[in-house]
Amino acid sequence: MLAPMLKVPQQWFADWVARRLPPVHSLQLRQQHIFIVPTRTGMAFILALLLMLLVAINYQNSLAYGLTFLLASLSLLSMFHTWRNLAGLTLSAAGTTPCFAGEQGLYSVRLHSTRRAYQAITVGFKQQIVRSVDIAAQGEQCVDLAVLGQRRGWQTASRLRIETRFPFGLFVAWSQVSLAQQMLVYPKPDFASAVLGRSAGTEHESQQASSVPGVDDYQGLTPWQAGDSLARIHWKAWSKGQGLLIKQFSEQQGQEQVLDFNQLSGAVEWRLSVLCAQVLRLSQSQQPYSVLLPNQCLGPDSGLDHQQRCLRALALYGVTQP
Repeated sequence: MLAPMLKVPQQWFADWVARRLPPVHSLQLRQQHIFIVPTRTGMAFILALLLMLLVAINYQNSLAYGLTFLLASLSLLSMFHTWRNLAGLTLSAAGTTPCFAGEQGLYSVRLHSTRRAYQAITVGFKQQIVRSVDIAAQGEQCVDLAVLGQRRGWQTASRLRIETRFPFGLFVAWSQVSLAQQMLVYPKPDFASAVLGRSAGTEHESQQASSVPGVDDYQGLTPWQAGDSLARIHWKAWSKGQGLLIKQFSEQQGQEQVLDFNQLSGAVEWRLSVLCAQVLRLSQSQQPYSVLLPNQCLGPDSGLDHQQRCLRALALYGVTQP
């Protein structure tokens, strides 16, 4: 009964905060950005002060009056210093780390001080405060916040909650900042269903393995040319007066793989998951491969850069670019 009644004011407050603090790449916290309320400890402290005031009034005790007002003034000073420990701090987006759907990705947030030091600053998404840091005067701290990748494509960061309870924990000064940053989420790889796509070449036939210069198999002798390694000179032939000859070696090159979206049947997300697993497997074997998507062809190529391009294309297939 109580939960549905609280949804209306909570939604109203969330909408009001969204209008007051729109998404930005960088923000310096000022008076209009910071909220401050008593903590549970602070509420208990205020209640204790009220009881002390009632006792002082009842007994007309000057010492009780003095102690009550002294503690009240200290609590007000504590509230000011708590607010001051957040005011002037600059937050900015510092990039993201991609992840696969169902795994943890990272949002990076940079906290920068232009003047004074800041103590016990905690940051996180919503109520899940994950890190507490101190920022030196004119220094900065970079905080990585782990977030679960929900679905393939771009995932926008939720509102970042930053707060402090310094110095006594009687008050909490906080703000909710919406940093304009998005994390790329790759499809979840389906290794169980992944089968290598058809090989390059004809439509139904595989390209046979070919020989390329290497170090595995001895192929014969060829005349020496400028720039050839002296370690491969066949000295026995030279001693027999046959001139300078170079030993030639070769190695077998694996067949180039083509991962074709249209060669798979099934739901789009399943096909992307299978292609994602195939890309990861072929990248580990350092084997050249191509990825064919409707209206898009990547490769043939190999290496980490090619893997990242392919994973990005799979993640953004059918997704509107931000």
